[in-house]
Amino acid sequence: MNHYDNPVVAQLPKHLLKYIVPQDYSRYTAIDQAVWRYVMRQNYAYLRKIAYYPYIPGLTKAGLSIEEVPNLQSMNDALKKIGWGAVTVDGFIPPSAFMEFQAHRVLVIAADIRSIDHISYTPAPDIIHESSGHAPIIGEPEYADYLQYFGSVGTKALSSGKDMELYEAIRELSIVKEKEGASQEEIDAAESKFEAISKNMGEPSEMALLSRLHWWTVEYGLIGTLEEPKIYGAGLLSSIGESANCMRPEVSKLPYTIDAINYAYDITQPQPQLFVTADFHQVYDVLDEFANQMAFRVGGKESVDKAIDSRTVCTVVYSSGLQVSGVFVDFADSKELIGVKTSSPTSLAFEDKQLEGHGKNYHKDGFSSPVGLLKGISKPLEDFSVHELSELGIVQGKPAELHFESGLEVRGLVDALTFRNDRLLIISFSDCTVKDASGKVYFQPEWGTYDMAVGHKIVSVFAGAADKDAYEGAGTGTGEPIAAGVYSDRVKALQEVYQSIRDVREAEGDVDTLVKKLAGLDANFSDTWLAAMEILEIALDREKQDLAIDAEGYLRMMKTKHPELDKLIQDGIRLAKDRNISLTLCQ
Repeated sequence: MNHYDNPVVAQLPKHLLKYIVPQDYSRYTAIDQAVWRYVMRQNYAYLRKIAYYPYIPGLTKAGLSIEEVPNLQSMNDALKKIGWGAVTVDGFIPPSAFMEFQAHRVLVIAADIRSIDHISYTPAPDIIHESSGHAPIIGEPEYADYLQYFGSVGTKALSSGKDMELYEAIRELSIVKEKEGASQEEIDAAESKFEAISKNMGEPSEMALLSRLHWWTVEYGLIGTLEEPKIYGAGLLSSIGESANCMRPEVSKLPYTIDAINYAYDITQPQPQLFVTADFHQVYDVLDEFANQMAFRVGGKESVDKAIDSRTVCTVVYSSGLQVSGVFVDFADSKELIGVKTSSPTSLAFEDKQLEGHGKNYHKDGFSSPVGLLKGISKPLEDFSVHELSELGIVQGKPAELHFESGLEVRGLVDALTFRNDRLLIISFSDCTVKDASGKVYFQPEWGTYDMAVGHKIVSVFAGAADKDAYEGAGTGTGEPIAAGVYSDRVKALQEVYQSIRDVREAEGDVDTLVKKLAGLDANFSDTWLAAMEILEIALDREKQDLAIDAEGYLRMMKTKHPELDKLIQDGIRLAKDRNISLTLCQ
């Protein structure tokens, strides 16, 4: 079913399995390994002073090593000890699926790793961000609980049609920016598309507002005091550029409150302000405060309207407990909520389990039903017993008439009554007509059986189907591994150089072989600097002074040829020469 030996992963709902792909560790090249090692060494050296205290010991708890790209099975072996798991996916997955994995205490790890050209920061999900950013902090129980709770709330959040357009634009932009050989025209086109959509989003949806809370906590959160905050957000912990930038005084530090929902963010730019929470109780409380405003806790017409605006599968929950899942449209032109209607295949469920015979194949053309009390009767219909129903004339096998306060009338032959936990959920009619006081017809006999949902109000509305496994179908979790990259002959040759450097360091091989490797590096290409940096580290470690001088000279020449590499090279040289940090890393 899945690729990782972890009981938490094994219990994932079947519909989520379609997002999981094998990691295929062999696809990581020696350049990928060097990128991981550089970022992790820099992060360790810097973050050990400014990261929230569980981060450094959390690296080990999460099964991570500074020296090599993580193996997901090793991560799962470590994470299952604290009740979590991890799976690999192919880049971006829908936000709702991401949240649901999180609700099940499973970290979603993008199998890709950023290219050397985006070593400081990438807007695309990658294994550095997902594993070294998120995983180390979940060893802190209060944060782990917050992360899971956020997932459970996020799973319910309603999106708008614009949200999906923006998601696709972000996904396209990230892919283009990471694609080897992408032209400037391709990048410009993707950026223009993203900017055009992001500037015309309209009123933010629940998911958009919730994503801001996620960004300012899980991704870019600070904890402690405004004067001396510590980093806990994964976006900061996994970015050597952002982690340093965020502590500059020019970046405003604001107290974290629900007001954070009013601050949008741009994933392609450094953040102008960050939010500081005193502790994880506070972020939990703010999330709960926001959740109290969401459709899944509020219900009513406003929430149904949000579901209609989303243009995606949502679930409305009647006061009887009946759950109706489908794509919702307007039922009637009315200021009051008098009914609900779907335009897509629809399923009916109770307590998140599909009712037998009421799947989307049966309700393949959609579903509609009144909402409200019967005229002149204050007791909700769902609370009537079989005996009380018979007194109203609602008896199986006999004709019945129901007159709602809204003016809707339902007339037909009662075929069946569906109860759960002594509550009436559905009255099924044949030869049925549904119309309003003006004579407008909502259902007529030739359309077949009319399954009328029972409930005097809508108490909850949330994203997705109630029984997702039944509605979406079960995944296998045996997706194809992500294809290895297609590389030019020059890049293949460079990968061999990086591999030979790695072999010397790991096997303590002949350092003199690296003299020729260094001499063969072409400074006209920006992807050679990291090879020279690794040679410098080895030379300093093995006390090969001449090689170290040559490697440093090459790096300084690279800075002149490629000014954009200045900080990366300067930071790398400083770390290579800092013996105290190097010794710490080796322990």
